[in-house]
Amino acid sequence: MVQKKVCMLGSFSVGKTSLVRRFVESLFSDAYLTTVGVKIDKKLLRIDDEDVTLMLWDIYGEDEFQKMRMSYLRGASAFLFVVDGTRLATLEKALAIKEEATKALGPVHSVLVLNKCDLAERWEIDADKENELAGQGWSIVRTSAKTGQGVEEVFTALARAMLGK
Repeated sequence: MVQKKVCMLGSFSVGKTSLVRRFVESLFSDAYLTTVGVKIDKKLLRIDDEDVTLMLWDIYGEDEFQKMRMSYLRGASAFLFVVDGTRLATLEKALAIKEEATKALGPVHSVLVLNKCDLAERWEIDADKENELAGQGWSIVRTSAKTGQGVEEVFTALARAMLGK
């Protein structure tokens, strides 16, 4: 069996914990609980004829007062950079975290997750910005931890990519 470490990265309150909970337990809660340090969950997936266990590292949200500990990222097979689509500033923070991580650890498979797409009326990231980022090579997926939209798909696609399928 293959085991892959996936780090969930982004600002505070973008939905990293909610995405993991939706994926692992098929649950969602509106209650906001700040992640302290790192919370690790795992889920077994069957990709074609191969089992893969995703070790999901839900790392506390970075803000201007608390910087990412690069030691949490070592050994990761992939990063999911989670952005709250209703807060443009979280996109800029995710891009800055990616730059830091790449400098420290080199290139790692990454996906930009635009979360909270169920709040379309409050969306701050326009199609032009998405197209610009896609043109820069970003793999972008819109999700909603609340409704489940795109959640299973983003983790399954990530597992496929890590297995080279």
